[in-house]
Amino acid sequence: MKIYYATSISGETNPEAENTNIELIKHLKKYGEVLTEHFADSSLIRVGELTLENKEIHDRDMKWIMEADVIIAEVSNTSFGVGYEIGRSVENNKKVLCLRRRQNRRLSAMLRGCDKITVKDYDSVENAKNIIDEFIEKL
Repeated sequence: MKIYYATSISGETNPEAENTNIELIKHLKKYGEVLTEHFADSSLIRVGELTLENKEIHDRDMKWIMEADVIIAEVSNTSFGVGYEIGRSVENNKKVLCLRRRQNRRLSAMLRGCDKITVKDYDSVENAKNIIDEFIEKL
């Protein structure tokens, strides 16, 4: 199975989010190839991919989305890029799971209201891993 893991890179980030990304990517690898495994690199999460042009990143990531069997997106932090990736994934009939750390602010109705996207809130990384397991088992 090929998995595309989407997360905020250039937008909001914090040490907790970095740790969550690292742990979830490590967990996803038990199900197959994580095309965006490099998102577990904390230096990348802090500064973004500085060695590639924007078009190169866009084209590479869109290729990976098209190759992926499933899209797992961590959507706790605001990211235009992740929203774009989710939209393109839905447009191309990909199975999409959005994970969101339980919090007080509201998640966009564009995600919660789309019946082609599964959105789940989690309280801990272990809880998020269990949600991933249940989602993948149903595929």
